[in-house]
Amino acid sequence: MIKDDFKKRMKIILGDEFDSFMNSYDNPEFHALRINHLKVKDNIIDKYFDGHLSPVPFCHTGYYYDNHIRPGKHPYHEAGAYYIQEPSAMLPGTLIDAKPGETILDLCAAPGGKSTQIAAMMNQKGLLISNEIMPARAKILSENIERMGIRNAIVTNESSDKLASFFPEFFHRIMVDAPCSGEGMFRKNEQAQDEWSLNNVKLCADRQAEILDNAAIMLKPGGRIVYSTCTFSPEENEISIINFLKRHSDFHIEKIDRKSEIFDGISSGIKNFGEIDTSSISDNCFRIFPHKFNGEGHFACVLTKDGNIDVENDYRELKGLKEKSLKEYNEFAIKFFKNPPTGKYIMFGDNINLVPETCPKLDKIRVLRAGLNLGTVTKGRFIPSHSLALSLSPDDVKNVINLSINDENVYKYINGETFEYDTSDGWCLICIDNLSIGLGKVTKGIVKNHYPKGLRKKL
Repeated sequence: MIKDDFKKRMKIILGDEFDSFMNSYDNPEFHALRINHLKVKDNIIDKYFDGHLSPVPFCHTGYYYDNHIRPGKHPYHEAGAYYIQEPSAMLPGTLIDAKPGETILDLCAAPGGKSTQIAAMMNQKGLLISNEIMPARAKILSENIERMGIRNAIVTNESSDKLASFFPEFFHRIMVDAPCSGEGMFRKNEQAQDEWSLNNVKLCADRQAEILDNAAIMLKPGGRIVYSTCTFSPEENEISIINFLKRHSDFHIEKIDRKSEIFDGISSGIKNFGEIDTSSISDNCFRIFPHKFNGEGHFACVLTKDGNIDVENDYRELKGLKEKSLKEYNEFAIKFFKNPPTGKYIMFGDNINLVPETCPKLDKIRVLRAGLNLGTVTKGRFIPSHSLALSLSPDDVKNVINLSINDENVYKYINGETFEYDTSDGWCLICIDNLSIGLGKVTKGIVKNHYPKGLRKKL
């Protein structure tokens, strides 16, 4: 049951559109996904969906899919070919406009939709730090980073103030998808309706202000913050930005060209709320209302810090492993790779990991995932990881088992079974229609299954 206090506020915001807005709650929600072009190089996904995809206007990799399709139950999902994401939530990732080679922070990143969208834009080049303060959610974030085959991401589990003390003026771009009162999710999530209150709106606004202030510390001069929420509350949106700009005179709201048809159905910000005038920024804010766009409620804007983004700061260098520590890995690499992944080798727990060359020393913050886990050394032998497999393409390795989606061995493999295949002995990359999904080890035509036990399932 939607609360009366919420309705009163929405009537102030929407005026004559209020009835249309309320009627939208009777409509079914929209479903969408983003194709992961870190792994998908052709139109194989379109073939699977057989014409049941239609584009999300502002995201060139985003597509609506018909409600009767269940893409989460398909092997392509396990292979990281796409990320299922609410369509409106793709807008902030579009606005951040990430570039390969940059240093980027996703400050409130779980479950990983925006991080994986940013990573695809970066194309494995540069450094992405994906942070989540809640440990359980940070674990889910790390799992999604792995499934999408991302090599250049560091997953951290820290508060924004701890990161700000560690990374002053470090990032070219920062995504702040702030925790909010969740008003935009009422159609999808009845619990959000039950938990909503005016007091919670205020608490969220106060928390968002702290997070934004810490983001400002971490942004390089000339850098960009994308601020977003999934709520309609002006206190958490336009008013929050107005107050931020008052506290930070070195920031301004960026003007985005809205003339493109990709922004059809997306509203500007509101010009006032009660006695509070927000007209100075409203034209450069984005609001998504479910009665005007095929998606849930969302807000976004872009904040830019004055100055020169080329300024570099001095950070403690993360030292890589010496060659003698890589003996077993190098022996494996010679046999396994055509094109091995590159970066700086480090020890992370018992694992050999690969991190971007620009990665600083991370000993004072909680790190769940440090770049790409290559594998472990056990009894003098290197054992490659599932993470490594998911990050590779068939062209990267010497021995590939490339199965068709219609091959029964696909489902045997995901279910943890061995199967027969005529190929060279040793480690091999298992692929489905050129999408890497895991590892196998072949002995005399029998493929021993190395798909992780925790992921095995019947599809």
